[in-house]
Amino acid sequence: MGKIANEELLQKLTARFTNTVKQTGEDFGLLTVEAEREVIADVLAYLKTDPSLKFIFLTDITAIHYPELEKAIAVVYHLHSLTTNTRIRVKVQLSVDDLHIPSATPLWDGANWMERETYDFFGVIFDGHPDLRRILNVDDMTVFPMRKEFPLEDPNRVDKKDYFFGR
Repeated sequence: MGKIANEELLQKLTARFTNTVKQTGEDFGLLTVEAEREVIADVLAYLKTDPSLKFIFLTDITAIHYPELEKAIAVVYHLHSLTTNTRIRVKVQLSVDDLHIPSATPLWDGANWMERETYDFFGVIFDGHPDLRRILNVDDMTVFPMRKEFPLEDPNRVDKKDYFFGR
């Protein structure tokens, strides 16, 4: 099988998921689509199980915090079809007030740790996850360190004052 063209892949997705999946980019030849939270499990299952697509390899699950947007957290899935050597990026935008999204662990066992890491750093709650708890940070941590909610440096640090550097 040859590589699937982005136009063909987008056409298959939009035909199957009308008005719930749309293209948002094609940077460096990588098709990026945005899906609604309500259909993300179906979209991922379709991409994995469709005989002509076969996106059987889940490369990564992560999130991005866009504090200036209404739906500030974007959950990002990177998938790879090993049979056609095609890749796709699927995004789902979530509001900070409601960070629930279905788990991808029923489709890929490897999603387990990726979802735990995304929960640990961004606070995204994957409904149906078998063991959703912190994986890299301490258990009693009350913040999510990859969110852009705090200044990068403490303004009260005295060792960062200009007069220490002759300015």
